[in-house]
Amino acid sequence: CLNVCDGAQGLVVLTIQARSPSLMPPECTKAAGALPCEPVSGGKKAMLFVGLYLTALGIGGIKGSLPSHGAEQFDEHTPRGRKGRSTFFNYYVFCLSCGALIAVTFAVWVEDNKGWQWGFGISTIAILLSIPVFAAGSKFYRSKVPTGSPLVTIGKVLLAAASARRGGTQSASNGAVIDRAPSPTGSTDMKEYCKPGSTCAADEVTEPSQELSGLNRAVQCQPRHRTLACTVQEVEDVKIVLMVLPIFLSTIMLNCCLAQLSTFSVEQAATMNTHVGGLKVPPASLPVFPVTFIILLAPIYDHIIVPFARRVTGTEMGITHLQRIGTGLVLSIVAMAVAAVVEVKRKNVATDAGMMDSTAPLPITFFWIAFQYLFLGSADLFTLAGLLEFFFSEAPPRMRSLATSLSWASLALGYYLSSVLVTVVNSATGRGGHRAWLEGASLNHYHLERFYWLMCVLSALNYVFFLVLAIRYKYRNAGVIKG
Repeated sequence: CLNVCDGAQGLVVLTIQARSPSLMPPECTKAAGALPCEPVSGGKKAMLFVGLYLTALGIGGIKGSLPSHGAEQFDEHTPRGRKGRSTFFNYYVFCLSCGALIAVTFAVWVEDNKGWQWGFGISTIAILLSIPVFAAGSKFYRSKVPTGSPLVTIGKVLLAAASARRGGTQSASNGAVIDRAPSPTGSTDMKEYCKPGSTCAADEVTEPSQELSGLNRAVQCQPRHRTLACTVQEVEDVKIVLMVLPIFLSTIMLNCCLAQLSTFSVEQAATMNTHVGGLKVPPASLPVFPVTFIILLAPIYDHIIVPFARRVTGTEMGITHLQRIGTGLVLSIVAMAVAAVVEVKRKNVATDAGMMDSTAPLPITFFWIAFQYLFLGSADLFTLAGLLEFFFSEAPPRMRSLATSLSWASLALGYYLSSVLVTVVNSATGRGGHRAWLEGASLNHYHLERFYWLMCVLSALNYVFFLVLAIRYKYRNAGVIKG
């Protein structure tokens, strides 16, 4: 609820600024001979960024905590509970897409025709209404008591391992070690670390595993400071988080491809014919294609594809988490190849029609752009839902919110990487008097198709990196302790 309030406060600030002419920069025109437009500055600029960052803080907190809170409602010790949890993640992405569909259709229309203040105002009302809806079910929720910051635990274990005295007193071992398997099976609860009949004091019933053995010094050697004293449970928790980080890194490139949906793909569509009958579709509404496809595909995947895969493979999951993520990465490669081909066709139409320097819409429908949107939309469904479930099921119970937040961190880093790639590509291709690929009088003079092919190649290399990680990765095995 606190995160919702932060987001609502940010939207209120943006609504007030969009509603008050005195808080906006002076009106201007881009006509020849007119004075240049003045950007917002001073207190007005500060107000804008306060609104944006409050909104980002609130929405970031919601997206980071809601997946783990929802998944905690299912009993992971039963097959039915684990299947229900998998369905939850699919429909979580489904609901995100429903919200995005409203945002890119109704909200965009309101902002274009009624003003930005109305768009922000509607969003504010919607997020405020979510508070009583969420609170209405509070007495039915299964809530987990906070046990401290996982970042503190990670930092403590890393510092303890780095500063532990060599040759210190070794901890006693009872010979119980955690087993890991090449495919996920069953629960990932803390009970994995317990002997039958024990009280789940992990540091009393297990010894550190041999994976990332350098961290074992945090418990095997005497720490330099008492505050750095660690338990075996904490060391094993940190190991698990570190072992999923390479998977997290391999998804950043996919999100870099997704960034094209709201950047170059929109610019492409803006040069094309966006009429559907008598309706002119705003280019900003083009994400309607991927979100609509996700809305259609999510139920099909959960109720048809997964049950069929379970019958074929004879396993509880049917399709493993990493297989889902890998499918999304493959689809992103195909999407970039399709985007390059469509761009070639668009430029050929501009050349044949003699409209390379024209600002008029090209005689080609924007539905051609839909193909790359559909592939990237399906890639997002497979990867995001799979990634959320993978991080939640693999992460230690005390670090699940942190782990599921990595999915959104991957999204943010992917968008940053997209900006970096554009800068690097322009710098590398603009040398020696050559025109940079992504510069020119208009999009028709860009070499956008080359950039898309580069993205395709980078995505393929990233998939090879992911494939090596996926083959080597071992899932946490349900409650199996070797002793």
